[in-house]
Amino acid sequence: MAPSEPLVLIDASSYIYRAFYAVKALSSPAGLPTNAIFGFLQMLLKVLKDEAPRYLCVVFDSPEPTFRHQLYPEYKATRQRMPEDLARQLPYIKQLVNGHGLAGVELAGYEADDLIATLAVSARSRGVPVVIVSADKDLHQLVEDPWIVQWDTQRERRFDAAEVVARLGVAPERVLDLLALMGDSSDHIPGVPGVGMKTALKLLGEWGSLDGVYAHLDRVAAAGIRRKLEAHRDLA
Repeated sequence: MAPSEPLVLIDASSYIYRAFYAVKALSSPAGLPTNAIFGFLQMLLKVLKDEAPRYLCVVFDSPEPTFRHQLYPEYKATRQRMPEDLARQLPYIKQLVNGHGLAGVELAGYEADDLIATLAVSARSRGVPVVIVSADKDLHQLVEDPWIVQWDTQRERRFDAAEVVARLGVAPERVLDLLALMGDSSDHIPGVPGVGMKTALKLLGEWGSLDGVYAHLDRVAAAGIRRKLEAHRDLA
């Protein structure tokens, strides 16, 4: 059994964007937009109330390009720049975190996801359970019963391994393989062109993993899919 005192890791960047677009027409008397500040604060107060965590860290994206951009220059190439009205609110959100006496962390060259993964795996290795506060499907690959769970506060959904399977059709350890095959349009990751979620799940069901698919490429029944997998192995 996992101990009862978890480390709570908040994916700040994800919730800041969600708050910015969900909450409209809020500003200070001086004209500073405050919708993201307000929305993020409501999420933070909910976590503090519902979890009453002893250990908590708020994790931010770094504004600099990350190591992923070096590996794949087209990474997130279709993402629009952060709206100016949102960028103006970020310093105040960080002040808000500090003002509550909470730990906040960011690191140049890394995304919040990277830091959350590092902290989660480190805590798990020390026998500390983890609650990841985020709706990001990429973080589903970290879920590990009973040690690491993911909590989407907006939809009030907690993801254990069974919930990850219910959402994506694969266990947490196969999320990476699934996205490698089908791609991820939100991050401008192509995957294998012509291979969608249904086909990717079928392939993984037959061969277990991405490596398994390519180890048995000559046995993939659909000739068209087999040719696509072969032609776009590097993208996968």
